[in-house]
Amino acid sequence: MRRRISIFGSTGSIGQNTVSLIEDQGGAETHEVVALTGARNIRLLAAQARKLRARIAVTSDPTRLAELRAALEGSGIEAAAGPAAIADAASEPVDWAMSAIVGAAGLVPGLRAAESGGIVALANKESLVCAGALFLATCARHGATLLPVDSEHSAIFQALNGERHDAIERIILTASGGPFRDWPREAMARVTPAQAMAHPNWDMGQRISIDSASMFNKALEIIEAHVLFGVPSERIEVVVHPQSIIHSLVGFRDGSIMAHLGPSDMRGAIGYALNWPVREPLPLDRLDLAALARLDFCAADPERFPALRLAHEVMELGGLAGAVFNAAKEAALDGFLAGAIGFLDMSVLVEHVTRDLGREAASCGSEYSLADVLELDRRARVAGRAWIETCVGA
Repeated sequence: MRRRISIFGSTGSIGQNTVSLIEDQGGAETHEVVALTGARNIRLLAAQARKLRARIAVTSDPTRLAELRAALEGSGIEAAAGPAAIADAASEPVDWAMSAIVGAAGLVPGLRAAESGGIVALANKESLVCAGALFLATCARHGATLLPVDSEHSAIFQALNGERHDAIERIILTASGGPFRDWPREAMARVTPAQAMAHPNWDMGQRISIDSASMFNKALEIIEAHVLFGVPSERIEVVVHPQSIIHSLVGFRDGSIMAHLGPSDMRGAIGYALNWPVREPLPLDRLDLAALARLDFCAADPERFPALRLAHEVMELGGLAGAVFNAAKEAALDGFLAGAIGFLDMSVLVEHVTRDLGREAASCGSEYSLADVLELDRRARVAGRAWIETCVGA
């Protein structure tokens, strides 16, 4: 029996790798592809939809609907556009859904996919950062299985297979350190978006690459680990590991540490989620440990990368502080890409907005609605843009 699948964010780096793995496993002959969604790369979205014989293809940009319809003409594939159309596509029942839309925009489709009660392969960490309690409760209520696709969290998930939760002593997330791990702060102040996009190990999209360079991506992963694995803030650590071969580690109360090693290739984590609970062959390079010769580690510097410190403050606040933190981070990244603020200004903006709205957000506790999340997200973005305007006008 063919599995019904949907991929949300199919034209991004995670989505493209997911499509590639599905094609390796027989494509449309072995999978019933219900929905594919993308943003502005209409040509790629249409090509994917035709190749996998998807039932629905959706672009997030309503102005590109006519272009998508033209690209799909004669295929019989339904075309749609806009966030509401993506949410409707996510409501279509499937057995397996990849949630790979970048940013808070992936929250609603992820929740809709969870309501189908199938497997949700979660690459959109913002869903758990912004609304972790709501997302987990939705999965539990509808019997959905949540599988992490971030390489770090997939590694932890695999290391914990068969282990008791009360045996966990600490979780250690690895970070490559990005392109600026050895730069002094004064040099980082002059970083351009093009420099920040040049990740040394991973092939990722623009926004994720810059978030990795600033360590905001790692900050989100710290919060995600806290939500996914129920480990308190003080027992989640980050260590810089330039080779990106060890994807994460779990320390246990007997003093042992379980490490997950693999090539710097997201198809490993995607393929694990795609085939779970069975391990199937994947088209990845095999590690040559003798050729690697060494694996290096050093402490992450919270002075040069304040995002790491802010992540722990957000976890201590709880409630919807994560939604404020993420929205402020996205506003800061927009400002940096537009040339309105500098690289180091991003963390200043996020700290300002998080501390301004954080206490109110924390007061929500774990009892909040999607409307509460979206309202705080909106207010944090407004506050972030206002801070940028103040800086530009100064």
